[in-house]
Amino acid sequence: MMKEYNLVVIGSGTAGSIAAAKCKKSGWSVAMIDERPFGGTCALRGCDPKKVLVGITEYMDGVERLKGSGINGDIHINWNNLMNYKKTFTDDFPEMKEKGLKKQGIDTYHGHAAFIDENKIKVNEETLKGNYFLIAAGASPAKLPIEGSEHFTFSDDFLELEELPKDIVFVGGGYISFEFAHIATRAGANVHIIHRGERPLEDFDKDLVDQLVNYSKDIGIQIHLSTEVKKVEKMSNHFIVTGSNGSDKKEFSADLVVHGASRAPNTDSLNLKSANVNVSKKGIEVNDYLQSTSNSRVYAAGDVSDSPGMPLTPVAGMESHLVASNLLNGNNRTYTEQIIPSSVFTLPKLATVGMSEEDAAEKGLDFKVNAIDTTKWFTYKRTNQAVAFVKILIDEENDQIIGAHLLSHEADELINIFATAIQFELSTKDLKKMMFAYPTAASDIGYML
Repeated sequence: MMKEYNLVVIGSGTAGSIAAAKCKKSGWSVAMIDERPFGGTCALRGCDPKKVLVGITEYMDGVERLKGSGINGDIHINWNNLMNYKKTFTDDFPEMKEKGLKKQGIDTYHGHAAFIDENKIKVNEETLKGNYFLIAAGASPAKLPIEGSEHFTFSDDFLELEELPKDIVFVGGGYISFEFAHIATRAGANVHIIHRGERPLEDFDKDLVDQLVNYSKDIGIQIHLSTEVKKVEKMSNHFIVTGSNGSDKKEFSADLVVHGASRAPNTDSLNLKSANVNVSKKGIEVNDYLQSTSNSRVYAAGDVSDSPGMPLTPVAGMESHLVASNLLNGNNRTYTEQIIPSSVFTLPKLATVGMSEEDAAEKGLDFKVNAIDTTKWFTYKRTNQAVAFVKILIDEENDQIIGAHLLSHEADELINIFATAIQFELSTKDLKKMMFAYPTAASDIGYML
């Protein structure tokens, strides 16, 4: 038996949900397929549960920083209790999500989706025919050419650990490794990060990354740069990770080895060849309308799409809105660059928006850099922050902020104000006229400029 829909969506996260809801509201028949619990990576296996863990460790870190300043006594993280608390945010979400979809009138299918034709897809034993398809299947950890890579634990599994192992090795120096390393270290684990490049967190300002790396070492995280993991061996009750730094061979003993390196789009298992959908290493090849370059029935959004957007949830949402508009109104909206802030939820947090110094120099802009150590400022001194730094790039010709890079416990919220200023081309004079509540982190902005 075959069912026909105006739109079939593969994936139940942000990239698929917005377009599905908009099309259904406009009278389309819509189906949504997911082989995992409904809700997507961010809500179930990524941003949200991670932020719950970060929140708890942030309070603990605050207590540690303020010992002797009005706080006495020792505290520690009970990992099992922390996981149970995290589950209060994730366990009920798939059922709530699916109920919400059904209430909208969207049909839901559980199972693996694979194309059998340019306009047909098979889920379990059912065949769905679609006038259009939106592929929003996300991304997964990339396969690494490392002997013994089958012994890796992934970020999804880390967020489900009932007990925290004593010794943990993170492979790769990106968001996942640094965020989880800060959580695990504060929860009592002995942590190593092994990164094959000279510089971790490459999308962020080098000077601030260096400060974060140094502080990470100060709290006990052992970071090994320019070190390539060659092999992971399982012993009786632990793992041996072998790496090399040039001619130097290094071995690390671990109870858990976590893949914290790159991610790859989930395209391999969709049988896209049968759908005549072209794919690159970065994902489904799309035009400016986020439409497949080879099959006009197919659109793609989020991490599975080879679009210019960063692999961030707000970008996935923006792309889903764009796809909805193009489906409902004909291709009327093209992909346009937007100012998008980004944060690494270490403690302190690292945040960035706009241009780097290298970007601005390459464009030949006449700009100045306000690089300021703010640890002695009231906002950061009152909570004993050991590291707090801002770097603001200002186009002197137009008196506009073109980039902002922040490192502090307030950086994740503060970066949004700089993103707003860049997006709407506010001059520094305009921003300095703004009267922020005092004393808050935002009330320092005038001094940063």
